[in-house]
Amino acid sequence: MRLATRINYAGDFAAAVKRVVALEEVGLDVVWVPEVYGFDAATQLGYLAARTSRVHLASGILPVFSRTPALLAMTAAGLDDLSGGRAILGLGSSGPQVIEGWHGVAFDRPLRRMREAIEICRAIWRREYVTYSGQCYSLPLPSEQGTGLGKPLKMVTHPKRERVPIFLASLTPRSVEMAAELAEGWLPVFYVPEKADSVWGAALTAGGAKRAPELGPLEIAAGGPLAIGDGLEHLREQHRPQLALYIGGMGARGKNFYNDVVCQYGYGDAARQIQELYLSGRKQEAMAAVPSELIDSLSLVGSADFVRERIRAFKASGVTVLDVHPIGPDPVGDVARVKDWIEA
Repeated sequence: MRLATRINYAGDFAAAVKRVVALEEVGLDVVWVPEVYGFDAATQLGYLAARTSRVHLASGILPVFSRTPALLAMTAAGLDDLSGGRAILGLGSSGPQVIEGWHGVAFDRPLRRMREAIEICRAIWRREYVTYSGQCYSLPLPSEQGTGLGKPLKMVTHPKRERVPIFLASLTPRSVEMAAELAEGWLPVFYVPEKADSVWGAALTAGGAKRAPELGPLEIAAGGPLAIGDGLEHLREQHRPQLALYIGGMGARGKNFYNDVVCQYGYGDAARQIQELYLSGRKQEAMAAVPSELIDSLSLVGSADFVRERIRAFKASGVTVLDVHPIGPDPVGDVARVKDWIEA
């Protein structure tokens, strides 16, 4: 099991870099850099490449709608070269509110678009002359859609690796199945290890049955807030605002993937209530409606025995990259302890 963390998309980046550097010294393996509708992730990942020497640098995630497949491949290959082979390309579809509202691109055929983008990226990294005829992308562009002057090209530079690892952020059954089939890793969110198999087991099995042997076993990156010590259980409440935001506000009624997952966990009534309150502007009430049982199950906050039990649960469910968000008084010490525990 590897150990990961992520930086906040709206926090102090300079402070986040200092923390990543300190965490790398105690064994951190992966850092995820998010991208929503603020600063881009690629710039920050490049800076982290210069400030670190061992930790793997992962986009968490780049929306597949916001860049062409060629630019995704170029960005990942550039980061991989700059960092000495430490890049991970985290991809996702995001949602229609962001893609259509921020990028001005139609949120159409997200699964097909993701599949084609992955195939094109891997062809580019292999330095093939890229010709591709898909439902979403055609390379070169057909003459009737442009000038007719496009020609097959291959990457002029030499990538560090022929295959940069791809992790897919996916939640729906079809997208999880595709992650298990095509990607090196899967990035679920709000992952309750005890309930993961009942929600995603069938999709993971179906995708795994079509998986190419050369991809190796599917990696799963999941975890939660981390703080180790007696009397710290109150810190779990820091997760409540984020849960309310995602369950209630990240999407429209009837089109919120996070809300759907919480419903599948057995909290349907609470999920619907949270969404109704949040979209009505009653955010404090929405936060209060998040079930404490859900918060606890997503947390690695508590006594050493509690945290070790949660680590065992994540590992038993198939998690290979434990993604922790230190929120306690000794974040570096907590990460060092977890690193020792997962290597024991």
